[in-house]
Amino acid sequence: MLETLVADAHQHRKHFTVYTTDGDADLTAQFENRGVTVEQRRLPDGGPEPFVTIHDDGEFIGALRLADLEELLAPPVVRPGSREDVSAGYRALFELLENTVFSSLDRRQLLGASREIEDRAFRVGHGTLRASFQSFSVFEAQTEVYRHLATETALDIHVYGEDDWSPPDIEGITYHPSTAESVDRFWVVAFDGGGEEMQACALVARQESEDEYAGTWTYDPDTVGEILADLEATDD
Repeated sequence: MLETLVADAHQHRKHFTVYTTDGDADLTAQFENRGVTVEQRRLPDGGPEPFVTIHDDGEFIGALRLADLEELLAPPVVRPGSREDVSAGYRALFELLENTVFSSLDRRQLLGASREIEDRAFRVGHGTLRASFQSFSVFEAQTEVYRHLATETALDIHVYGEDDWSPPDIEGITYHPSTAESVDRFWVVAFDGGGEEMQACALVARQESEDEYAGTWTYDPDTVGEILADLEATDD
């Protein structure tokens, strides 16, 4: 399922039309490896602030400020529940780019996407959150974030990874040493929505090189359910 999700998302290609003044940067190179085509159009002098319209298969799905779009390239990485400093535009962009394949995500960008899902789980406060960080040693840097999630909510949290580090016992978190090679290749964060289908969401990213991933995210509850089932199937 994980491999199929990344492959299927390649069929959804977004189109950005960027309305800018002469001095604005060309975003084509920055997004050409992210499943997005970019068209530049010039704004007249004295026109509105630079903005972007987004289409999916020819259908208009949204518009936002250029400044918010640029935040995707350096996403905020903050603890779930501490979202006051994250712009509404960034969070809207995350939803607009659902099912878009990003073929050159680094770890910081993955963390930014993961935090959006973890924050949604935090705000709902119950349900099941499953996460695979490939190895427990990679999860080590996320321990305090997940301790916060476990102690401040009623979430049932499951963490998967290669057993190369001994994570601390935290009430509400169950660890699953991975024996499935296919799971070890993926960074996955999936939340079942806590019984609310509109809150279900998941991120799946496949490692391509040392610090580069191809990934996508989804809000489709059926797809999220399949991702959760794939991870649950590897439980001991």
